[in-house]
Amino acid sequence: MKITLKNNKTKPYLEALPDILRYQLFTKSFLALGLFLLGRLFRILLKSAGRVAVTSGDFLFLFRTWQGILILAVALTALFVYVALDLNAMIILSKNLLTGKKDSIWNVCLQAISSMNRFWNIRGIGIALYILLIAPLIDIGFSITLSEGFYIPTFISSVIADTPLYLILTYIVMAVFAVFGIANIFILHGILIDDLSITDAGKQSKTIIRENWKDYFKQNTVFILITMAILALIGLAVLGLPLLLTAKLPLSATLRRGLTVFFLLQGATLFLIAGLIMTPFYMMKSIELYYTYKEGRPFTYTEREITRHPYGKIALILVIIAVILLTVSLNRNFDDVFPKNTDVKIIAHRGGGKEGAENTVAGLLKAWEKGAYGSEIDIQRTKDGHYIINHDGDFARVAGDDRSPEEMTLEEVRQLSVDGEQIPTLEEMLDAGKGKLIVFVELKGATADRQMADDAVRIIKEKHMEKQTVLISLQYGLIDYIETKYPEMETGLLSFVSFGDTALLNCDYLALEEESASSALIDSIHDQGKKVLIWTVNEKGSQKHFLCSKADALITDNVSQAMDMIEEINNRSDLNRIIDRIQELFS
Repeated sequence: MKITLKNNKTKPYLEALPDILRYQLFTKSFLALGLFLLGRLFRILLKSAGRVAVTSGDFLFLFRTWQGILILAVALTALFVYVALDLNAMIILSKNLLTGKKDSIWNVCLQAISSMNRFWNIRGIGIALYILLIAPLIDIGFSITLSEGFYIPTFISSVIADTPLYLILTYIVMAVFAVFGIANIFILHGILIDDLSITDAGKQSKTIIRENWKDYFKQNTVFILITMAILALIGLAVLGLPLLLTAKLPLSATLRRGLTVFFLLQGATLFLIAGLIMTPFYMMKSIELYYTYKEGRPFTYTEREITRHPYGKIALILVIIAVILLTVSLNRNFDDVFPKNTDVKIIAHRGGGKEGAENTVAGLLKAWEKGAYGSEIDIQRTKDGHYIINHDGDFARVAGDDRSPEEMTLEEVRQLSVDGEQIPTLEEMLDAGKGKLIVFVELKGATADRQMADDAVRIIKEKHMEKQTVLISLQYGLIDYIETKYPEMETGLLSFVSFGDTALLNCDYLALEEESASSALIDSIHDQGKKVLIWTVNEKGSQKHFLCSKADALITDNVSQAMDMIEEINNRSDLNRIIDRIQELFS
């Protein structure tokens, strides 16, 4: 049966604002405290196992020790609690706001937590994982704030993009997940509103979508367009026009800076609040649609008695005072808070990135000519004990030979080429980079072991390049070995995910994947006297973000683009300096 939803007035949403903000304040504070305590518990468990952190390079610890298994169990339980408070409670609250039921935020949260006992099964765990990982990735379905910025890491997406088969399979998988997500969009509504089992809620959701999918997409499109229009008008009113007037009026440089900071902080605050209310508003809209499609008639909003509290006005006054005081402080320390130039260095990925053939002398030299500070290369051992430069487990992608380096002699490897360039040895790459840039040598592949570490150190010392090289690896045990045995060598740990006291790991550099490189983590690493690399930063937006951060260097395939971005950053206006800093703090 096809049902068309009548246009709803904004009254239910406006009246819901106080309750939504109280809900967000309560749940986000509770979840933040919970994550903090969870982090402390994990640190205690890691310490009992003789560790300070776990990284992507040694994740098997989680499955081989009782501490790791306990961490996984606690983390899974915490995920369910997070889903309950950040999503399920929002559904229950939104239903109450629309149906006129009065209930405290505390009771709403208790109901949400008690509802999670139905998810302790295979299907329930699957739903939780979909909410955590898949929904934010394909942007279909409801997700939680913990993972709303989740994306496929660059080092994976680049491989997918370069391999047609992987790309096709990825599109197929994403399409399957998209269909699954749309078909089950109302599964949580059925469970939490109508007390259905997961199976029955899933069947009901599929029926609703099958009968009403055209109207569902229409209603969602209209809602999103209206929301974007409202946000655009707010942005124009509180940011665009005030900043335009500030730029045009004949003001002193100090006053212009101060007003610019004030208006941007005011705008950032308003959009932060907007971010807190938009998802609950969308949830309310989805519940209107759920009732309409399920009952076969337009949903009727039930008005409820609104209790007026002075808290809102008091909070508004406090926010305004805080923005004014922060503006004064920032304006006094403008150049320190909003630095004009960037000191972040550029490291070419796999020799020279896209400047030349992968992992070749020619590529390295091209990156140096473009101004790169360093070059990251990958070494593997041949069958006869030599060290050549190659990233993959074999030469199929770069040279059309599916043999691995450990299956070949140096002479056999020499017969291959990458885009017409000879595959070099470690010695040749070091010679090419000597006196020009820092060479970051990644111990790679099946032959990455202590013998490789010892041999690499020996070769580097023979070239007298101890101060011009950094030995890096995904294997923490290997890096710890080098750092302990050869303290005169610089070392770096590559990691695309970690938890615990990452800054205390035994190395000189920590190379973080974009997703995990938060400002807080960068600061904690610097506090321990270590340096931070971000990898692999290829997109313009990401490059700008991390060039404006406190990271020490970026590893990138797009060296020329990064160098152009540095020039652009160093010639920014005051307005752009402030915007970039605010974006860095809020991301």
